[in-house]
Amino acid sequence: MNPVRRDDPLPEAELTFLLGMAFQLVLAEFNDRVAAAGEGDLRPVHGMVFQLLARTPVTSSELAERLGVTKQAAGQIVDDLERRGYVRRDPHPAGGRRKLLVLTDAARAHLAVAARVLHTLEAELADRQEGATLAPLRTGLAALIRTLTGDDLPPLRPVW
Repeated sequence: MNPVRRDDPLPEAELTFLLGMAFQLVLAEFNDRVAAAGEGDLRPVHGMVFQLLARTPVTSSELAERLGVTKQAAGQIVDDLERRGYVRRDPHPAGGRRKLLVLTDAARAHLAVAARVLHTLEAELADRQEGATLAPLRTGLAALIRTLTGDDLPPLRPVW
């Protein structure tokens, strides 16, 4: 464990600074490990798309809304993922020109690798804190988010 030193400036730092720095460090380590596992051709926004589509297929417009981006930006992301073989467009059950975005087996395989990497990383981070779990941090962050949003979570914002 790396205990906080008496002269360490981090405990007095702004909350937004601490959250941002922690996010950047964990994301960078995660991305490095995913790349080392042979899945480094995607960006964090692609993982967010995969997470959203893993739950249920949506239209491109619905995806844009959930990501908090324009329809054009979502369309570009989907076009890229479709070219790479990670997403396909299926006919919408309601008919018309709308299409449902569906993950391919390649995307699901990527999600499995990413999940293994993330769980390993989280376990290692906990071990480096002398066996502590990340549960209190998770609980605290969830409580902070709910304090700010109530039951209405905002759309996810991609990290470009």
